[in-house]
Amino acid sequence: MTADETIIPVGGSVTLTCSVDSSADWKYYWFREYSALQSITNVKPVNKVSEGGIYHCRAGRGDPEIFTEFSRAVTVRKTVPNKAAVVTLQPNWTEIYSGETIMLRCEIHDGDTEWEYEWKSPRYTSPNNSEYMISDASSYHSGNYRCRGRKKNAERISTEWSADIKLTVSDNPPAAVLTVSPSWLSPGDSVTLSCEVEHPSAGWRFYWYKTVPKLSYYSYIYELLPGSINGTEQDSYIIHGPTHTAGYMCRAGRGDPVYYTQYSKPGFVWSGDVHSAVTLKVSPDRVQHFTSDSVSLSCEGNFTEWRVRRFPEDRYTSDCYNWRSMTGSTCNIYSSQQSDAVYWCESGSGEFSNAVNITIQKADIILVSPVHPVTEGQSVTLGCKLKREELLSVSFYQNDKLIQSDTRRELNISAVSKSDEGFYKCKYSGEESAQSWMSVHDDPKILTLSGWPIQSESTNQDSATHHMVNLNETQDHIYNSLLHGDVCVYESIRGSEDPENDDYVNSGAQSQNSNSEMDQSATVMKDFYVRPE
Repeated sequence: MTADETIIPVGGSVTLTCSVDSSADWKYYWFREYSALQSITNVKPVNKVSEGGIYHCRAGRGDPEIFTEFSRAVTVRKTVPNKAAVVTLQPNWTEIYSGETIMLRCEIHDGDTEWEYEWKSPRYTSPNNSEYMISDASSYHSGNYRCRGRKKNAERISTEWSADIKLTVSDNPPAAVLTVSPSWLSPGDSVTLSCEVEHPSAGWRFYWYKTVPKLSYYSYIYELLPGSINGTEQDSYIIHGPTHTAGYMCRAGRGDPVYYTQYSKPGFVWSGDVHSAVTLKVSPDRVQHFTSDSVSLSCEGNFTEWRVRRFPEDRYTSDCYNWRSMTGSTCNIYSSQQSDAVYWCESGSGEFSNAVNITIQKADIILVSPVHPVTEGQSVTLGCKLKREELLSVSFYQNDKLIQSDTRRELNISAVSKSDEGFYKCKYSGEESAQSWMSVHDDPKILTLSGWPIQSESTNQDSATHHMVNLNETQDHIYNSLLHGDVCVYESIRGSEDPENDDYVNSGAQSQNSNSEMDQSATVMKDFYVRPE
């Protein structure tokens, strides 16, 4: 026996067909629940039924009549009118990520009936109750889900199938993307942090962090910002009136237990205000250097522990200890093995120095210009230097305008003013140097530029969560143009994809942790150290 359908639609019927493998002259007999159907105990091989139940048939012929065995059973269910099943989700989003937890529920709005449940899903096995829990989602869970209910009695009565709900599960963990505005602080400015999930979806809360350096681990820790311990519904966070250079990060989380995105790359806000006792000195004291030059970077201040950092980072790390020799507080580098970068010092107590921009020139001529900003009223001397010979007559340009051209080899400005600020270059015998920006400040204190957060401030218990971030990761990009008014080039640093997961550092692969928030009062240190070359 075969059936064209096994669900009887409301007000309709299904067709059952009974057949014998061979020969002719058969009469067909129909049975429901092994009871002969009244008025249908004879010849037709086709029967339409409008009631649910378990149906069989058999055939007979001859006199005396010989019967076949009973056919296999066909279960037919009758649809309950106006009792449609509905699949709901908790949490209510259909785009999910590996490791997330989601609950599907089959709801039938009929309080007077007890139901059994049936699911159709991408998995081979499905539950037979009203809830379908996916506790550790993977791409294998992607697909359509639907359900229906059956009355708990012998009437074989079912609801119609629910509409499909399609789940999409991504094996690629989502990343948070942070933007910071403004990048440079003016007195009284507020800073707005904005965070978004790389591939937007629903239900996220946002967590906000400040970066703090940790010299002994070649790394940074993250401190939760006040009011961020449970996340915020808003995807923006305002910091009122900051005065120091700082770095920030964000991530997003959703669900219960909480599933977290990767951390964002750090975003920075810079202040020109000098407030630390750390200074970076460069020798030779100029922005541009030949590829054959050796350059020394010295950290000065009342501290015993130092590291020199740079943008962009070298292969795995940006600490001088790993890519060049560090003697005491001095980092010695060789231009032939370097590229354009920004350098600064960090002390063991978290102090940050000014940052300096160093450019490596493959040409035979360079401009000699101050590596630090200058203050109004100071005297400044700009020079021009050839790689292999002495200069005779040199031309100097400010913002591409010729300002001096004679036998003098230097451009002397006895008392600089804001009008002297700009891009400078020199020319000699048809060769032209690259241009560098000279910044002039009217503040009595020389402004220094730092691409990193200043010493961390004390925080309350809510903001005391620390997360370790591994520095040893190749950088994605570097700004390819100078900031106006600044002699520095900056890059957004890419932090660890999952600072809380030791497996990431050891295996290089992202894997979500248990997705429960770690102890908010603990400092998480990665078991990862940078070895010198």
